[in-house]
Amino acid sequence: MTTNLPVATEIIPVVLQLQPAIALTEDQFYEFCQLNRDFRIERNPAGELVIMPPTGSETDERNFDVIVQLGIWVKQDGTGVGFGSSGGFTLPNGAVRSPDAAWIKRDRWEAIPAELRKKFAPICPEFVIELRSESDNLRILQDKMQEYIDNGTKLGWLIDRKQRRVFIYRPNIAVEVLDNPKTLYGEPLLLGFVLDLSQVW
Repeated sequence: MTTNLPVATEIIPVVLQLQPAIALTEDQFYEFCQLNRDFRIERNPAGELVIMPPTGSETDERNFDVIVQLGIWVKQDGTGVGFGSSGGFTLPNGAVRSPDAAWIKRDRWEAIPAELRKKFAPICPEFVIELRSESDNLRILQDKMQEYIDNGTKLGWLIDRKQRRVFIYRPNIAVEVLDNPKTLYGEPLLLGFVLDLSQVW
């Protein structure tokens, strides 16, 4: 018996060009995102809104495992603060991005006024993770990872489940590509953090 299962196709996010007709303030953009919680909404440096559908359940399950592993280390280490995929950050270039997981040194995070931390905090995480789903466009994610690095991220992992590869981003160093690794090591930035990929693949 033959069944025709749907094949995952790459999804290109919808990009809405608002300026110069509409220029959303930081507060207005935040409220817009709150009113449309069923979507992942980011803003690029040009002020355009990038709207993505929610991830599939399987990808979210894998992402949850990544966040749990990072979260356990964050609690044990104590030097920084961890974030999941729902939080947004305003980068120095004006973009608002929401990585699948992130980490910020505690002193940098606590230096931000409490009112600003309640919305899309003006800070670029030192460490970010993006997890590619079956339908994510790889080039778009690679550009996003480079944007993090250009704005101050010290270490970034792009985990490509589709091809079982990991792209490692660091400032002023060529992107390192690992084929089907079993573990990833966060040192020297995240001392002692080891990500077990066995449940992610």
